[in-house]
Amino acid sequence: MAKKIIIKTAEQIEGIRKSCRLAADTLVYIGSFLNEGVSTEFLDKKIDEYIRDHGALPAPLHYQQFPKSCCISVNEVVCHGIPSGSKLKYGDIFNIDVTTILDGYYGDTSKMFSMGEISEEAKLLINVAFDSLEIGIVQSFPGNYFGNIGYEIGRFVHSKGFRVVRDYCGHGVGVKFHEEPQVDHIAEKNSGEIMKPGMIFTIEPMINVGTQRTRLDKHDGWTARTADNKLSAQFEHTILITNDGNEVLTKVESR
Repeated sequence: MAKKIIIKTAEQIEGIRKSCRLAADTLVYIGSFLNEGVSTEFLDKKIDEYIRDHGALPAPLHYQQFPKSCCISVNEVVCHGIPSGSKLKYGDIFNIDVTTILDGYYGDTSKMFSMGEISEEAKLLINVAFDSLEIGIVQSFPGNYFGNIGYEIGRFVHSKGFRVVRDYCGHGVGVKFHEEPQVDHIAEKNSGEIMKPGMIFTIEPMINVGTQRTRLDKHDGWTARTADNKLSAQFEHTILITNDGNEVLTKVESR
């Protein structure tokens, strides 16, 4: 039996909207601390402080024993990178993933950053990852199938010579960190559940230069890397299905 997708009430939507706004603001805030040689652990502490200063909690901290307040995934790390004393270097690309809990409601977003001049391959990868999220958002409207998000993302990404990660996906969010539905970033056309107004979920395609396959670091059980150690990139938004389309709840000024 399929698990039920929560249709949010007007009160829940407003609470989730506020949490999403804080999550988006957190990514804007952390941008001023991105200097060569800064440790990812320092960035994590600044993110934790900012979220708490705004009356919220960082959702990743202690979630299934995750030890930090955000995920920072550098270069070949696909997702769930654990902040540490490791320092960012010139030429690095990295994703910062923030989820806030404000008044019991969750907001989830991530974006790519780079340190200094990066390779042409890295620039193209980041652009394709950004565009793939936008393509997924276009497919988010009432009456459409969830599978069409992944179908269109997959078609686009493969046309650019990159690959879509299958091991991780988007998900329902708002009253819990992870809810139904599972939002696959590569899928069959017209597959999955039908989108309805009041549904809230993330789209967060992870795009790889090389193989779509990933491997998990055994020493921490969280850090997912590309199986061939080539670059990966990701952007994420939380989306609300409205009566006539969608609202991007974690919209920020720029990429």
